[in-house]
Amino acid sequence: MHIPPRVLTVAGSDSGGGAGIQADLKTMLALGTHGMSVLTAVTAQNSLGVQGAWDLPAEAVRAQFRSVVDDIGVQAVKTGMLSSAELVETVAALLAGLDAPVVVDPVGVSKHGDALLAASALDAVRTKLLPTATVATPNLDEVAQLTGVHVRKEADMRRAAAAVLDFGPRWALIKGGHLTAAGGGGGSAVDLLTDGTEEHWLRAPRHDNRHTHGTGCTLASALAAQLAKGDSVPQAAAAAKDYVTGAIAAGFRLGGGIGPVDHGWRLGDGR
Repeated sequence: MHIPPRVLTVAGSDSGGGAGIQADLKTMLALGTHGMSVLTAVTAQNSLGVQGAWDLPAEAVRAQFRSVVDDIGVQAVKTGMLSSAELVETVAALLAGLDAPVVVDPVGVSKHGDALLAASALDAVRTKLLPTATVATPNLDEVAQLTGVHVRKEADMRRAAAAVLDFGPRWALIKGGHLTAAGGGGGSAVDLLTDGTEEHWLRAPRHDNRHTHGTGCTLASALAAQLAKGDSVPQAAAAAKDYVTGAIAAGFRLGGGIGPVDHGWRLGDGR
């Protein structure tokens, strides 16, 4: 009997299905793993933005985590929306005792610019959560929020990565998708993966498609799925970049705003 690798997402719910645990679970399935979830928050969210968000109690988050890990077990974990210091500290304590790779996506704002992380939680992310990470995957806005480093050109990404690594993750994947052509982004979307010793520059074509909701969640979940399958961090990052690039290219319109990336783009579903 084939049992797929087991991957756990610890994140918030996106009622529109484009990001959060919905994006995570779709990605994990598309990449041949069994996705499981610890729900940290419920959002009222659609293509236009986030209309409301409600945290779950820390006790509920802890109980979900123990229920899954103690019975089923996990081979990789991905964290997403943890909006309060209490939730960050709760999840960090749970991860500290786990013998599995952890991908931390330090979610700060939504695709629409809605704040998803309280300012009071930033220090807990820096001092409690990031030290548990095998890989941290901040975008440029999250780098600035966490470290004060503002990336305006490709060369700045090394300094950004060093600042993130100072908080304790083994690897930093700095996502440069927001770089403009003037900043060195050019016609490609470039990310930097480094552990402070070796560097891997991941480049992919930019696609002229505004429907990119869920990109960060999808990349981090793909990375966790590949780690669960036994890839090294550089192998997993390259595979995740390839997957999310295809998902962005196939992103589709939903509602009146920004639609989601297509998590099923490899499945030949006829769209």
